[in-house]
Amino acid sequence: MNAQASISADSVRSVLDSVLAQPAYVWRERRDLLAFVRQAYRDLSAWLDRLGSEHPAAYFALLFALTCVLVVLLTHFGFLIWRSLTSRPERPAPGPMYVARARDETWHLRAYHAALAEGRYTDAMAERFAALVSQLGRLAAVRLDHSKTPAEYAAEARLDEDGQTAMAGLVDDLYLRLFGGAPCTAADVRQFDVAAETIGGRVAAA
Repeated sequence: MNAQASISADSVRSVLDSVLAQPAYVWRERRDLLAFVRQAYRDLSAWLDRLGSEHPAAYFALLFALTCVLVVLLTHFGFLIWRSLTSRPERPAPGPMYVARARDETWHLRAYHAALAEGRYTDAMAERFAALVSQLGRLAAVRLDHSKTPAEYAAEARLDEDGQTAMAGLVDDLYLRLFGGAPCTAADVRQFDVAAETIGGRVAAA
């Protein structure tokens, strides 16, 4: 009888052990991420209570200092919000460097001479052609439009026959240097300048 009871107890224990060993019965302590914060808050509250009961003057002095800090922070945040809502970007005061300059014939000629002196021969050639177009616009030989190409200016320019031929040659020369990759020297630019100088006097009569 005792043997049977022992066997039965062992069987029950082994069954219980196997059942309790399953994952559903494994006990794990849950991590409370806010436990540290709650504990720190309780410790701080207890310390303030002790401070208030044991040193009332220090307690009220601490509360006054914290209140002042809070008022300063709120005032600063309010000022930042007000400034961000009411401020506008400052515009530079008008002066010589902010005055828009009309890019007329004189302006392009100055840019031409500057580029030529600096050895930027392709830029110099482009500025010389722009000066010619500005001159023709002043003489009512073309209608100035920034969207037009040099070829379009050459096609509409109101010039005599020699002027039309010279204007077409200038455009071909300009395109060859700007887009064709042909070398451009100071001599090429000066020759271009001489040809552009002669075109201004070949405006056809109205």
